[in-house]
Amino acid sequence: MLNVIETERLTIKPLTLNDDKFMMELMNSAGWINFIGDRNILSQTDAVNYIRKIQENENYTCLVFTIKETETPIGIVTIIKRDNLEHHDIGFALLPQYEKRGYSFEASKKVLDQLLKSQLHSKILAITVKDNDKSISLLEKLGLNFIEEKTEDDEVMLVYST
Repeated sequence: MLNVIETERLTIKPLTLNDDKFMMELMNSAGWINFIGDRNILSQTDAVNYIRKIQENENYTCLVFTIKETETPIGIVTIIKRDNLEHHDIGFALLPQYEKRGYSFEASKKVLDQLLKSQLHSKILAITVKDNDKSISLLEKLGLNFIEEKTEDDEVMLVYST
């Protein structure tokens, strides 16, 4: 779907099996577990298997963003086509030690712009739980607007759209 993309500070590239240690750290961070859910990634083998599942799913694209200067992976941007949503949705996650520096906005904005420019997508959605204030703030900063609430697995999700 998307190849390597660069911003001023970041390189954004497709997730690979070499990202196993990074994904294990990210998926065990408090924010991931609290807002996305515990995926029981307890080892590098678990992380590799999770990455393989993502790579085999044609409805799921996961891009890792790294700091250009150090090539340190710090976050992800996802593009997912879910059965219960009409359009693809964009998502993001960031290691907590890199929060509040604009990295998630920079990566997500670049990916979102590329998706909309490609003309393959007339609209992009985003979903988040009600109490994820950081995510809501970023979605609004990206220019997405709240459109509705949906209930998934007994959890109220907020849906945003470009």
